[in-house]
Formats: sequence, structure tokens, C-alpha cells
Amino acid sequence: MTDNSNQQQTSQEKRTLFRQGALAVSPLCVAVIPWGLLAGSFAIDIGLDPFQSQALSAIVFAGSAQLVATGLLKVGAGLATILLTTLFITSRHLLYSITMRDKISPLPLKWRIGLGFLLTDELFALCGHQSPKVFNRWYALGAGLWFYICWNLATLAGIVAGKFIPNLDSLGLDFAIAATFIALVVPTVKNASVLVSVVFALILSVVLQAYNVEGGLMLASMAAMVAGYSYDKYVASPIEKEKGSEKGEDA
Repeated sequence: MTDNSNQQQTSQEKRTLFRQGALAVSPLCVAVIPWGLLAGSFAIDIGLDPFQSQALSAIVFAGSAQLVATGLLKVGAGLATILLTTLFITSRHLLYSITMRDKISPLPLKWRIGLGFLLTDELFALCGHQSPKVFNRWYALGAGLWFYICWNLATLAGIVAGKFIPNLDSLGLDFAIAATFIALVVPTVKNASVLVSVVFALILSVVLQAYNVEGGLMLASMAAMVAGYSYDKYVASPIEKEKGSEKGEDA
């Protein structure tokens, strides 16, 4: 699935890689359906019309940011507050893009823009840790585009459901958000430093939430990165570091 030989790939090979990417992301598409239902129904609940509600998913395409933004709109928050909050929530995509830069930067502009727009937690989970030799643009496009379509279909279902089913948020669908991120994080725990980061983020985010600390999620995320880096630099044995680098090369 090497992208370096893209020029030699036939149309059939490209379609095959595209389908493989779509198939690989399909389980995550199923997991995100309740999330999309909430996004669509919440948008209707705060007074947006169906077109505006669908446009949030079609243009913004960021589940957690959409849910938070609609919640802030519901309580009458100002534009600056909404923009700053969503900036913090989606700032992790900056890290995603930095991680994937060596794979994406050699591609033509239209591919960089397209894959950049489609870059989500799910796409990063599939392709973010692949080496440049393994990464293939058609596989990534299939995964990203299929997830985008499924997300918008789920949003549309939520818009329709929000019109006819009151209090959709009381059905516990929001657990899908936590379940999706758990499914994304667990496979990445391959060494002690990552485990330290995950455990640190988990504990600190719960504590900060319990004390109603504003921006607690971002603080927990940044502190977890520092904890994982510190462990890897100052605590991990040379053998652990060597194993970690080998896994990175094999990805």
C-alpha cells in the first residue's frame, strides 16, 4: 500500500485501496452514529433550521466541537467564547497534522487540502502511525470520505429525529462519545510512556471536572503529554525506548 508508486497504480488498484480504507473505518462509522444523531437533534433543539443544522456537519465536520458549540449557543454565549472554546477542543488536530506531515506534505495541494479537511480522530487512528512507505493517499481518502458521508447521514437522521422525538438527549446516546474515544485510544497504548499519558489524562480530567475547573480537559491533555514525555526521557530504560522506536518504524 505504498504511495510512492502511486503513478504506477492502475485505476483498479486505486479503487481497491479506496474500498479498503472505507471498509477499515466502517466499524468507527457505526460507533459514531449515536454521536451524529445527537449533533443533528441538538442543532434543531437550539432553533437552527434543518439546512443550518446539516451545514454544521457538512462544513465544520467536528463532532465534539459541534456539540459544545450548540450547547454554548443554547445558553446564549458570545461568538468569541464559542470560537475560543472550539479552538481549544480541536487543537489536537494540530498535533495530528504535525504527526502526519511527512506523509502528506509531498502530495499535491488538492490532496493536502482534501485530506486535511477529512482529518479526524478516526482517520488519524487508522493512518496517523503508518510510515511514509506504508501510507497511501487513496486508502486514506476512502477512509476519510466514507466517514464524512456516514457522519452527515447520521446528522440528517438526528435532524429528522429531533423533529419528531422529544428529549432525544435523555436516551443516553452521549455515551457513544466516550465509547468512541476509548476505542481509539486503547489500541495506541503500546508502551509505558503512552500508558502514563493515558492514565494521567484520565485521572486529572476527572479531578478537574469534579472541581469545575474551566478548560480542565485541555489542561489534563497538556499535562498528560508532559508526563508521558518526562517518563520517556527520564524514567524509561534504554530497552523500553528501543522497543518503542521499533514499533514506530513498524507502524
